[in-house]
Amino acid sequence: MKRNLLLISNSTNAGEEYLRWPRIYIKEFLDQYGIRKVLFIPFAGVSLTSESIENSFDIYEERVKKVFLELGFELNSIHKEKDPLKMIREAESIAVGGGNTFHLVKMLHETGIMQSIREKILTGTPYLGWSAGANVACPTMKTTNDMPISQPPSFDCLDLVTFQINPHYLDANPAGHGGETREQRINEFLSVNRNVTVVGLRESTLLRIQDERFELIGTRPMRVFRFGEDCKEIVPGGDLSFLH
Repeated sequence: MKRNLLLISNSTNAGEEYLRWPRIYIKEFLDQYGIRKVLFIPFAGVSLTSESIENSFDIYEERVKKVFLELGFELNSIHKEKDPLKMIREAESIAVGGGNTFHLVKMLHETGIMQSIREKILTGTPYLGWSAGANVACPTMKTTNDMPISQPPSFDCLDLVTFQINPHYLDANPAGHGGETREQRINEFLSVNRNVTVVGLRESTLLRIQDERFELIGTRPMRVFRFGEDCKEIVPGGDLSFLH
């Protein structure tokens, strides 16, 4: 499968500037393919202002554009384009931002660009996404952490990898919290979806995928869940061939 993916668990660590920790990896990734222009998908960013969702998308575009300009890349958002399918076909690279996965998936389906993005990426066009943007690279959105604020016509996503990602994976269960841990929720998912592998991506980690080569990059291990098996911890640089 031809693909060039950078799947990032989170955009920003506590106390940091926006997209600070992954900047070096974003620049290396895009520079590797000689990319100068990035098409941005802002549809997960619904709450950056109370005025309107469209205004929220505008703010999101400007926030991400500022970072990408500092890195040497031109960025334009698809929400301003009259012909989004044409923009997908002509894109040098595609970036999908984080936010609410339900609304992102709803918009990807309703604008008709979900399949177009998939087809474009499988020709080798670089794709990068953080949080919800990493989630939608999977077969479905079913391992998101988000509240269903919108109803997508389908949970099906880009299907660029064979496994599911749970971004922002947390080990801790806060004191006094009586609900399920993240591990318990993933195992609940696996009870129904028994042939699926789930990757828990902790903060400050990402997956770099080039064709059939997989690499975990960052400061922490990732967790791998499969039904009926003990959870595995894989450190950065570890063997990920089982994810093919």
